[in-house]
Amino acid sequence: MIDELECVTSVALAILLAHTIGAHSVAWAAFTGFVLMRGHVAQTLLRGLLRIVGTAVGAGAALVIVPYAVRSLPGASLAAAVMGAIGLYGMLTAKRAYAWLLLGLTFEMILLDKLENPALDTIAFAQTRLLEVLAGTAACVAVSLISTLTVRRRWPAPPAVPAQRIGWHPDAARHAAQAGVTLALLPPLHALFGIPQLAQAGVTVIAVMIVPVAGLGRSGLVPVSQRLWHRTLGCIGGGALGAAVLFVADGSAAVLIAGTCLGVAIGRHIENAGGRVPYLGLQFTLAILVTLVPDSYADVAIRPALERLTSIFIGMALIEPVLLVWHFASRRMPAAAS
Repeated sequence: MIDELECVTSVALAILLAHTIGAHSVAWAAFTGFVLMRGHVAQTLLRGLLRIVGTAVGAGAALVIVPYAVRSLPGASLAAAVMGAIGLYGMLTAKRAYAWLLLGLTFEMILLDKLENPALDTIAFAQTRLLEVLAGTAACVAVSLISTLTVRRRWPAPPAVPAQRIGWHPDAARHAAQAGVTLALLPPLHALFGIPQLAQAGVTVIAVMIVPVAGLGRSGLVPVSQRLWHRTLGCIGGGALGAAVLFVADGSAAVLIAGTCLGVAIGRHIENAGGRVPYLGLQFTLAILVTLVPDSYADVAIRPALERLTSIFIGMALIEPVLLVWHFASRRMPAAAS
């Protein structure tokens, strides 16, 4: 239960810090406070620094590229595909994988939010994205430091597995290209159907495609499909609990915060249960945070939460067709060659 308490405390502190510094997407700060937590402050700090660096580089790239990319749908699709694929490939193969992941995620979030809100100030948005990560990182490192100096002396966490650099890997490159193709579909789909909270779909595409390189196989269909299934179950469970808390809270900030803490504890407990369900626990927590952590507790509404969850499911729905087409195409190519 120590890890669960660390995460609950970190998320609560991240929310407080995000509101204090005027961050716009408080849920992202809360998720940062959750996902960075490790059993020793040194591991937490390293992960936090990688998240900050990746966010800063991704935001910098967005400031340069996005103003030109959003001028046309082909330009937006190309930028989404290339930067998303680069971030995912780095996540799968680089030693500092987490920084590469945040590079891709941050770029996609800024690009897709700009497409959804053309009047958005890109510079201000990039700054608040960095502020949110800084708030979540500061909260998580502070809690982890206190825990390391106190309770973790008696109940230390298991040692972390050191990161390894894989180098060039054709299967990882193919897998990143599949994610890029899926991301390229988001701008035209938004133009046609006006998908709300579009950035959540982009984050989903990249996150679901994070699978061990050794298990990718010919197309990545099987491991990603399993990950999609776990994400679906986690989002449904977390979304259901979040909706129930929203209904009971009726605008009460105290009830929303209590529900958030309960959901974070449940999600982390599932994540720590071992077996094949850790990712389900992570997605349960994500759904809780996007549902119950508003940008302002004075203006709580269920519609933004439902829009975020809808966008997450749209991102998941786009991945499977791309993987299926790639899978069957890869099976036909050897047959045609023979």
